[in-house]
Amino acid sequence: MKMWSGRFRQSLDPEFERWQRSFAFDRRLLRYELAASNAHARALKTAGILSSDELIQILQGLEQIGKRAVESPKFLEDPEAEDVHHFVEKQLAASIGETGYKLHSGRSRNEQIAADLRLYVRAAIDELREQLAELCGTFIGRAETCGEAAMPAYTHLQKAEPVLVAHWLMAYVEMFLRDAARLADCRERLNLCPLGSGAVAGAILVLDREFIASALDFDAPTTNSVDATSDRDFALEFVNALSIQAMHLSRWAEEMILFSSQEYGFISLPEAYSTGSSAMPQKKNPDLLELVRGKSGRVIGHATSLLITMKGLPLAYNKDLQETQEPLFDAADTMLALLPLATGLMKEMTLDFDRMQNAAQSGFMNAWAAATYLTKRGVPSRLAHEHVGKAVQVCIGKKCELQDLSLDELRAIHPAFAEDVYAFLSLASVLAIHDVPGGTAPNRVRQAIAAAKKKIESLREEVHAHA
Repeated sequence: MKMWSGRFRQSLDPEFERWQRSFAFDRRLLRYELAASNAHARALKTAGILSSDELIQILQGLEQIGKRAVESPKFLEDPEAEDVHHFVEKQLAASIGETGYKLHSGRSRNEQIAADLRLYVRAAIDELREQLAELCGTFIGRAETCGEAAMPAYTHLQKAEPVLVAHWLMAYVEMFLRDAARLADCRERLNLCPLGSGAVAGAILVLDREFIASALDFDAPTTNSVDATSDRDFALEFVNALSIQAMHLSRWAEEMILFSSQEYGFISLPEAYSTGSSAMPQKKNPDLLELVRGKSGRVIGHATSLLITMKGLPLAYNKDLQETQEPLFDAADTMLALLPLATGLMKEMTLDFDRMQNAAQSGFMNAWAAATYLTKRGVPSRLAHEHVGKAVQVCIGKKCELQDLSLDELRAIHPAFAEDVYAFLSLASVLAIHDVPGGTAPNRVRQAIAAAKKKIESLREEVHAHA
């Protein structure tokens, strides 16, 4: 029996009936539907709609549905169920009789799906934040093993200045910690319970909405029934947060691909996360990283899809909202599958410190340090920049580095150069002069690692508190 069939005299077109069903994808919400139904049933008992015996029957029936779904996946292959709500009602009535139909008293599928999706997103956020903590921990672990090994940092994809390898790795930790914080913000905003909102105007029974919200670990009930039944801001915000996270992972993947190429040779990718070529026997292709880069477009596309679906909808519920579910589910699935693989690769990949160190000492990456040397001796910054640029031109002609020029050659460019300039231009000195919070000086990087470890510890504590 349809949940709405009383009004209709004509049967649905069979093709349309099959086409408009959502159970094929919203059945993944079953655990949340059962939890919400459990809370609603207890509120119905308090409101005097259910007797104690009826409540027990319904709660036992809901529990049995959950067990059957776990024990037999084929149980969920129901060609008649319109959606997860219809499935539960249908199975409950088959199990306990007409009492099962009492569960729908005072509620609407509009509020049910809004609640189920909030519960789903909340659970996905907790799992994603736990995975981000693991990924960040892996990056920090690798950074701690790097010591004071250096590498080139790039701007415009051109060598710019040397940095510690650990400093480079910690840049990604900062990105992923922001991703975790964005998800936490989203979780806080979504954690309101729409149950009791009815179809659009609020429940027609006096339900204890505070009780229902508390039973489902929501912070409070929603405050407007029209908004609550049509709100998908939480889904948009969640998938947008995932799109930024995917973008960060894509940037990481691109750098790993570049740095693992023979032209750079900074990184060796683990074979467990690479594939070969069907034609060229020598190849080790960065397939995982390329798929990370590719799947970021998929997640970003879902964020756009959700916005387009929502942008023209009048209040309150419209069937169009059904189309927000699959992009939401796929974006979450994509990131939940991707993060552990990225963590695994980071644990197994190897760094060629010698090659990175050598690369950090060529390409005039101590040029700004040389200009700083002159500035500290009273030469105006802009003029110091000009003089060092001339020195670089001399080096290009001689095919050497700044530190290879003789003191006479340097003094011919500016008399402020002295013998101590060579120590100032050494790799260790160039790194050390960036001695500001957030800089690449070794002591600052050690401080950053210690601070990030505390942030990850707090992140894990927050996730476990929600478990």
